Amino acid sequence: MKALLIYNPFAGHGRAKKILPQVEEYLIKNAIEFDLQLTDYPEHGIEIVKNVNFSKYDGLIAAGGDGTLFEVINGYYQNESQKRIPIGVLPVGTGNAFARDLEMHYHNWQEAIEIIAKNKPRKVDVGKFVTHGQTYYFLNILGMGFVADVTATAKKLKSLGNISYSLGVLYRMLALKAFKLTIDIDGKIFKRDNIFVEISNTTYTSNFYMAPNAKIDDGLLDITLLGKLSRIGLLKAFPKVFTGEHVHLKEVETFTAKKIRIEAAPPKVLTPDGELLGLTPIEVECLHQDVEVFWK
Repeated sequence: MKALLIYNPFAGHGRAKKILPQVEEYLIKNAIEFDLQLTDYPEHGIEIVKNVNFSKYDGLIAAGGDGTLFEVINGYYQNESQKRIPIGVLPVGTGNAFARDLEMHYHNWQEAIEIIAKNKPRKVDVGKFVTHGQTYYFLNILGMGFVADVTATAKKLKSLGNISYSLGVLYRMLALKAFKLTIDIDGKIFKRDNIFVEISNTTYTSNFYMAPNAKIDDGLLDITLLGKLSRIGLLKAFPKVFTGEHVHLKEVETFTAKKIRIEAAPPKVLTPDGELLGLTPIEVECLHQDVEVFWK
């Protein structure tokens, strides 16, 4: 088996760079021949994957966090190769939420390599969204409102690991403010005073169990809406997001959909797979089982 390894040496606060020799050794031990491509700057992964000839490989490995996977999947859809190849996930970054939905420990890169070596791909859904004429793809989540604000703060605290998101929640509570939301869910229109929208292809957002009923291959995206509530109310509700119990709160609404359109006033920044990119209004759709990934 031969794979193209897209490796983010900056992932995990530089830890990925330190363990690269071990990763290479373990790939060889598991009979995976590979070409290594290091990402040197933001969106470099998109450029690499976009321009590679897939016919040379049996698989594509995204080594980093969810941001690296976001770059890989977007380069994948820009690639013009006739051959399509499965994607493997090597969780060596800070946030590895997608790895959890592949039923692996979110920091166990050895297990991930063993899974890739078994060469048993499975088709999964992909989220596609259009913002101001630009098209992007995501495998994990797309959020806006409070969740995007939290992501912006968490990025500044990234050296603290997954706890950075919890600290971001507490900090952003100080400036908590609802916005006007109009959301079209498969043709049904809802208007809300909203705190956040999270569109999930997977169950986890960082270490938050945001969409406990989400399935990665059902052809549907799961939507979580948090309505207007006080800072104290949000503080009390916050622990429930670790267990998925937040979906039972009266301020929370959940839906599933194939197609979604969102407008917000004022316009809101988007956070696809932990990145900060794009602005409402947006159109989102689920591409049913459109990509293969290596699975157990």
